[in-house]
Amino acid sequence: MLRLNKLTDYGAVVLSHMTHEKGEIHSAAEIARVTGISLPTVSKLLKLLTRSGLVHSMRGAKGGYCLNGSAERISVAEIIQAIEGPIALTECSFSEDACHHPANCAIRGNWTVINQAIRTALEAVSLADLAGRKRTPAPGEFKLKMDHLSRD
Repeated sequence: MLRLNKLTDYGAVVLSHMTHEKGEIHSAAEIARVTGISLPTVSKLLKLLTRSGLVHSMRGAKGGYCLNGSAERISVAEIIQAIEGPIALTECSFSEDACHHPANCAIRGNWTVINQAIRTALEAVSLADLAGRKRTPAPGEFKLKMDHLSRD
């Protein structure tokens, strides 16, 4: 089963909460209270999201965190990458050097195509979509063409 880890799910919840008031500054304690996610977990997530550039942190008495840009411009792919690292179904779809059997592998190119299709779909969904602030995709909007996969 392909599954994102719980921290990524919580990261999406934290970011979704931050979309409610554009430009509003949120404290880690407030986010933890409203979302029900523990303060240490929220703090860890905010650190990762700040490091990735999705969130901006401000120090001081009135400091806290806010989205670094609009929710429409932050993709689900960026959220996943900020918390889990590069999106890759297999090692070889992330790094050419990771394949231990390149001479005997007839499917590596196909994994790369599949990985890119998933990445493209994740890039097409914004934080605004995820937070329910935007439209629902039209039927067939995410239909992916896979005709160019090798059939050997």
